[in-house]
Amino acid sequence: MRKRASQTSESIELALILALSGGLMDAYSYLGRGKVFANAQTGNLLLLGVHLSAGDFAAATRYACPVLGFAVGCVLAHELKLRMPRGLHWRQYVLVVEVLLLLAVSFMPDELNLLANSLTSLACGMQVQAFRKLHGRPFATTMCIGNLRSGTQALVSYAHGRGRVHLRTAALYYGVIACFVVGAVLGNWLLAPLELSAIRVSCVLLALAITLMFHDREGRASQES
Repeated sequence: MRKRASQTSESIELALILALSGGLMDAYSYLGRGKVFANAQTGNLLLLGVHLSAGDFAAATRYACPVLGFAVGCVLAHELKLRMPRGLHWRQYVLVVEVLLLLAVSFMPDELNLLANSLTSLACGMQVQAFRKLHGRPFATTMCIGNLRSGTQALVSYAHGRGRVHLRTAALYYGVIACFVVGAVLGNWLLAPLELSAIRVSCVLLALAITLMFHDREGRASQES
């Protein structure tokens, strides 16, 4: 029988919604905010190094600030976990902060792209720190390389006859990757009609995730997980 997630924060439903939002955020920042990644900090670090080597320190700053924002987001999410009083689950507080950050970004003009990208990366850092398990397995909703590795490993294990559980695991990881790609497609499509306010669609998706987390599974789970 298929094992259910012990918490809504580890459920496939929430993972797909967050991956959809993650793909949208990356497409938005890269295509709409000057070719800077919101999630893919490896790409930002690569471009940071390239511009530093060329002596273009102004361009390097465009990539350094989002990397710093992402790191700060990880710090803030962990602080929320350690300090939040009982009430809403701490991960719901993380999503509320994300919504507020992205809503603020949606009102920022092109002249504030550096700030907008830094805040978007901060939101992504909070999300990747808070949502790290899918049915008890490590995963990410804002990047794909780890999911691709884990899904491929599970698929190879299944091919070697190690049980259908590995096939289900591969399907979970590849499903999250597919949703991330769909989110990127959606972000690209939305930029034309909505322009810089397109990120508000991520706010809607994150609000849906907050609502989903009111499910009883989250209430029964321990706060420290």
